Amino acid sequence: MEERRLRKDEHIENYLKSESLTNSLLDDIYIEHNALGNLSLDEIDTSIEFLGKKITMPLMVNAMTGGGEAGCDINEDLSSICESVGIPMAVGSEAIAIDDEESRDAFTLMKDKELIKIGNLGSERSLEDFIFARDLIKANAMQVHLNIAQELVMPEGDRDFRKLDENIKNLVENFDLPIIVKETGSGISKKVAQKLMTMGVKYIDVAGKGGTNFIEIEDLRDVETDFSEIYDWGIPTAKSIIDVRSVSKNVFIIASGGLRNAMDIVKSIIIGADMAAMSGEVLRYLLHGGYEACEDFLRDLNYKIKIIMCLVGAKNIEELKKVDYKVIGRLKELLD
Repeated sequence: MEERRLRKDEHIENYLKSESLTNSLLDDIYIEHNALGNLSLDEIDTSIEFLGKKITMPLMVNAMTGGGEAGCDINEDLSSICESVGIPMAVGSEAIAIDDEESRDAFTLMKDKELIKIGNLGSERSLEDFIFARDLIKANAMQVHLNIAQELVMPEGDRDFRKLDENIKNLVENFDLPIIVKETGSGISKKVAQKLMTMGVKYIDVAGKGGTNFIEIEDLRDVETDFSEIYDWGIPTAKSIIDVRSVSKNVFIIASGGLRNAMDIVKSIIIGADMAAMSGEVLRYLLHGGYEACEDFLRDLNYKIKIIMCLVGAKNIEELKKVDYKVIGRLKELLD
């Protein structure tokens, strides 16, 4: 158990050491200035409804850390910041807490906080495990994470992924909270999105290539093998959003994977996402700048989103989704 807690702390440390910069391709989305938007900044509304509740902007703090000494402090600070700002937060994998009682404090500290709380477990976990994880934080929804790439480069990782479809379908049919299927940095393809929707999945977090690189993070822990040749593996976030949206107008898409600023959030919504999620950039502000710097960063994001919405002439998020865009560069090549 101690080894697992240390591994969680190692993940945070190695994230800060990681240098591989992959590309979300959100820069290949061109949006046009509207000089006659006929709007006042004060009337622009960035709020949306998510899981039956109103949140201040289309953003959540995404899964980062599960257990470990550092994880406890991070979850305490981030949950308080999200509560103050009025946005949801997802915890990192709660798997460690199922077997290790000492690690549970990193999660239970969120239990009574007034925010939308999203739990997190791997797609191989049982219905009973999901019920435990739900109750651990009084979750409003559960993420089911897909992390084949991470597991394959992790020395102690899983190697058998044959029952994931069956398990996800069972969770969708029998679990009493919304299920959000989430990748972990390699993206969701059109084919996988189609398969998930046939299982009844209504929420997909694309978690595409461009952000936290778990292949590199795990590789930094392994002195025996060099996996640098596959650091660039995955579907860029922008392509994943467009592909998943092309499958269905009704699935709720969360854009994540390399979103670093308000422009990335706005572009993600214009091309098909319902909301966005950040993890790495938020963690950097928290660890390098502290609590107030992190909170200020999130509040500034909301203000900048409003400014960009004013520049494109969108009064609210539904209008933002209808803004025209063009695809250029490498993203255009991949989509063609």
